[in-house]
Amino acid sequence: MNQFLNLSDFHLHTYFSSDSKSTPESMVTKAIELGLSSICFTDHNDFDYPSENGNVEFLLDLPSYMKEMIELKVHYEGIFPIYIGLEQGLQKHLAPIINNFGNEYNFDFIIGSSHLVNGTDPYFKSYWDGITIKEGIAQYFLSILENIKVCDKFDVYGHIDYIKRYIPDKNFVYKYLDYSDIIDEALSLLIQKGKGIEMNTSGFKYGLDQTHPSSDIIKKYKELGGEIITIGSDGHKPEHLAYAFEKVPEILKSSGFDYYTIFKNRKPEFIKI
Repeated sequence: MNQFLNLSDFHLHTYFSSDSKSTPESMVTKAIELGLSSICFTDHNDFDYPSENGNVEFLLDLPSYMKEMIELKVHYEGIFPIYIGLEQGLQKHLAPIINNFGNEYNFDFIIGSSHLVNGTDPYFKSYWDGITIKEGIAQYFLSILENIKVCDKFDVYGHIDYIKRYIPDKNFVYKYLDYSDIIDEALSLLIQKGKGIEMNTSGFKYGLDQTHPSSDIIKKYKELGGEIITIGSDGHKPEHLAYAFEKVPEILKSSGFDYYTIFKNRKPEFIKI
């Protein structure tokens, strides 16, 4: 139905991620139905993520993943463009491992994301124990800055203000300006290193009425000279593919962008909106 013609979803998860049960082909079928221009699979890899019920979480079976994705890409060649990526969880102490992970494979795209701060995901209530909400948020953004300094093998930083989803007090008012000194330094460093940011529409799915990051951060990235911005739904099910993408063009244009970015062989390509 060509609902999202000329838009590409560059953040998708399948049953290769611990938090999804969706087959890759079911995501492709939905993407074609929606009229997307292309998609990129970006399944999770998070070293040292805490195990749950004895099960290791978010460690990607890279050989199996690449084999299935390459076969799917070949199957749909000439029918629908499929790109193969990765969402790599970034942590300062793991930088040497992260910077060499998957060197034997040719990825199209790598998202660098922060899910863990000092070994704990803000998703868990324990993250917030013994600290104020402002301290918890500042601690998260500081970890992003530290990750950018030492981690190199990624193309864009994903869902930069992800922590907003999990603020324990729903009456707390989060303001970008309260953390802008840290965030702006992180954005400047990304630009200096030739990295981009992701506009992740899953914020709408979580009831936040805004993307990750918020438009304030997207605008600031552009003002500082940033040029690379991908769009992704962070979909874990076919029904979440291209979630709220109807809002994407206006958000990008109001933030100063006339285009968005896709990646092929880790090289950015700019697509006019």
